[in-house]
Amino acid sequence: MQPPIAAQIPHRSSHHGIEIDDPYHWLKDPAYPQVSDPQVLAYLEAENAYFEHAMAPHQPLIGSLFDEIKGRQPALDESVPYRKDGYWYRWRFAEGAQYRLWLRSSVADPDNWTVILDEPALAAAHDYFSLGGMAISPDGRYLAWSADTNGSERFTLSITDLADNVALDEPIELTMDSPVWASDNEHLFYLRLNDNWRPYQVLRHRLGRPIKDDVVVYEETDEAFFVGLDQTQSEAFILLTTGDHVTSEVRFLPANAPTASPQLICPRRTGHEYDVDHREGEFYIRSNDEHKNFRLIRTPQSKPSPEHWETVIAGSDDHYLTGHLCLRHWILVSERIAGLDQLRVMHCEPELESHYIELHEPAYSLDFGANAEYDTDVVRLTYQSMVTPTTVYDYDLAARQLKRRKVQEIPTGYAAENYETVRISAPARDGAAIPVSVVFRKGLQRDGTAPLYLYGYGAYGIAIPPGFSPSRLSLLDRGFVFAIAHIRGGDDLGYHWYEDGKLAARENTFNDFIDVAKHLVEQRFTAAGHIAIAGGSAGGELVGAAVNQAPALFGAAVAHVPFVDVLNTMLDAELPLTPIEWPEWGNPIEDKRVFEHIRSYSPYDALKAGSYPAMLVTAGLNDPRVTYWEPAKYVARLRTLKTDQNWLLLKTNMGAGHRGKSGRYDALQEVAEEYAFILVSLGLSRPG
Repeated sequence: MQPPIAAQIPHRSSHHGIEIDDPYHWLKDPAYPQVSDPQVLAYLEAENAYFEHAMAPHQPLIGSLFDEIKGRQPALDESVPYRKDGYWYRWRFAEGAQYRLWLRSSVADPDNWTVILDEPALAAAHDYFSLGGMAISPDGRYLAWSADTNGSERFTLSITDLADNVALDEPIELTMDSPVWASDNEHLFYLRLNDNWRPYQVLRHRLGRPIKDDVVVYEETDEAFFVGLDQTQSEAFILLTTGDHVTSEVRFLPANAPTASPQLICPRRTGHEYDVDHREGEFYIRSNDEHKNFRLIRTPQSKPSPEHWETVIAGSDDHYLTGHLCLRHWILVSERIAGLDQLRVMHCEPELESHYIELHEPAYSLDFGANAEYDTDVVRLTYQSMVTPTTVYDYDLAARQLKRRKVQEIPTGYAAENYETVRISAPARDGAAIPVSVVFRKGLQRDGTAPLYLYGYGAYGIAIPPGFSPSRLSLLDRGFVFAIAHIRGGDDLGYHWYEDGKLAARENTFNDFIDVAKHLVEQRFTAAGHIAIAGGSAGGELVGAAVNQAPALFGAAVAHVPFVDVLNTMLDAELPLTPIEWPEWGNPIEDKRVFEHIRSYSPYDALKAGSYPAMLVTAGLNDPRVTYWEPAKYVARLRTLKTDQNWLLLKTNMGAGHRGKSGRYDALQEVAEEYAFILVSLGLSRPG
């Protein structure tokens, strides 16, 4: 079976006096988000058929990998319960189920668990199901929940009366994220999306009233700003947020006065980011107004404007403040120091000093877990490393003691002592030192013969934690080295690390990734041509740019829902994410220099004739973040330019979006396909 060859239909556009020919522009269905063009659908189905044909001889390997990976998932699994408003809450996977049950019990009768939301039943009628936000009214009677049934991330909000398990009111379409209840148990706040998938309004709904009577509490008119909704840990205030990737603005209203007008804390100023929590009459604000690594501020709730802000923790080059959580007697500040997560604990009595939770591995990830209560001296944390399975702890803030509540179960067995993780530093071509987290089986011979899987992201200031993956063991046990390149564009080493990989400095991200790969070769972890690289979304752009720059370095490349048509997307202000993305990539509509810069590195535009590694590219037909035509256009053009005989496969999920298939086992099937692709591409296709 020959790969499909997409038609080339002339299409020309002009920007800043520069003509661009895009013969695959037709793959963008003009009716999007509806995709019904027969020619477009026929091409995507042909690529899917070619993918199935190419992978058919390797189904035994895929099946073997899937069985391994699935075997590491507990058939029956459940979370550690957390307490809120007189109830215990938890989720549970029933034996072999794809989706969760959500349960609760009263504190007075903790062994009597009842189901409050049945995901398996809700998902049964759909090929795709993703639970969105959930919120329980303060009196515990009403559950507001949302679901997406096609991967478009356009959620439908429903309300259930848990007293008799009946639906209330009409379903609310075109929403996202978690709704927030007011203290009166009658009013519910939620987000509304416009037709272009932009959350632009906060609305207030009153139980029993028609949806048409819902009140718009806030509307954002700037197309570059997305609206969000939150609540302080104290539950005293409802927060209305708006912002893009570098600028934010927060309003608040009392949860016990749901019809009050929102009050602004600090007006937006380009480049100023801040977020807010509350305790005992004061707002605590994390702000980058004085230092790019943020400071922590407090201010009276009656005087929230900046002239009343008082520094609690000053900004620092060494301490990057990434978040904070306020409890009645404690303030917890998450930080990153030398690239590692730390948690600072501060008691609100001035005479008591702060302390950090002690952690001992050379590289790890530490996050807040489910912390629903405000008046507590215990905080829940989630910890993992490249060799330590995800572990849930409760930390006694006063006693400074960690209590282990759950360790991720690996039913087929796992011994951490059989694996080793190291943190190394790779020199970039401009002299920067790039952290790299590496894991492998003990006894690895550093002679350059091992295959290596290299992962990266490098955008939006998102750090990639050195975490644990049961699926990854299928590679490690076959002799792979696995590495994460903590490249610029993420904020792994602080906010400057993010700034050094965006806008005019975007190439640093690609160069870092390639320089890390070369350093791993020099350190004899692997050899050129034995490296598989992978990334998704903006990380897929990274993969595309890396293979354009150094194709011979890699033996296989996997680009999941890749953002590869950067220039055309940033030129299309009608797409939902484009205006909000300009602070990250630049605005090529207004600035010719930005236009030329993006054009120089955009993977789709930078393709040229030559040899490329084997490539697997994925897409989601309903993806609102990276539209399906970006990977489709990229593969179509690359087919006409590649001079090698290596695989080039495109798989489009025709009923899903950015995150691929839903269901815990269906998602693992896609992991098995990716691993099989890599093993075959690197000539390592023997099972086990």
